[in-house]
Amino acid sequence: MFWRSDSGNPYRTFAALATDLEAKGKSLRFAMNGGMYQDDLRPVGLYVENGRVLIPANTATLTGTPSQIPNFYKKPNGVFYVRDGEAGILETGKFLAQKPKANFATQSGPMLVIDGAIHPAFILNSTDRKPRNGVGVSSPTDVHFVITKGWVSFYEFARFFRDGLRCNSALFLDGGEAPGLYAPELGRNDAPGHGGYGPIIAVVE
Repeated sequence: MFWRSDSGNPYRTFAALATDLEAKGKSLRFAMNGGMYQDDLRPVGLYVENGRVLIPANTATLTGTPSQIPNFYKKPNGVFYVRDGEAGILETGKFLAQKPKANFATQSGPMLVIDGAIHPAFILNSTDRKPRNGVGVSSPTDVHFVITKGWVSFYEFARFFRDGLRCNSALFLDGGEAPGLYAPELGRNDAPGHGGYGPIIAVVE
């Protein structure tokens, strides 16, 4: 996971990250925006990079009608993490209670699939449809990153992870103008929709 360069400034774009890695003799093979971020590109919730907690977990609760509550706070939200070659997704409360030693972690929300069940707040025939991206785990060594081709509801997105990819847990990363993908084999190097990306999940060789 990447957020800021050695200068202390956010990378903002996949191209900037790729250039920085190339200068260090490495190659960016895949990248996706890795969770929600503030206007200054600071992650909204927990962010762990190379075993260091750079942003603490966000356990705040907001009240109001569903349409008034930002997606991150549509609880339960969760944490995607990687440790020693294995990956997992846990509800934020469980992550904080179990305290898995994570090399990398990003907090986002809402959870899409929780222990094989679709988030209880999602509506089957919802008209709230947007571009979305997320991550699901079907085993400790099988991680699925998904970005939609069009506009989908939370329920449809969650069902794809559960029924299509057989993920027992899945986490929403972002939506609207924010989802972005870097995949050279697909000809994708998406520009950010909000002036820059915050946390970035990447595969580097």
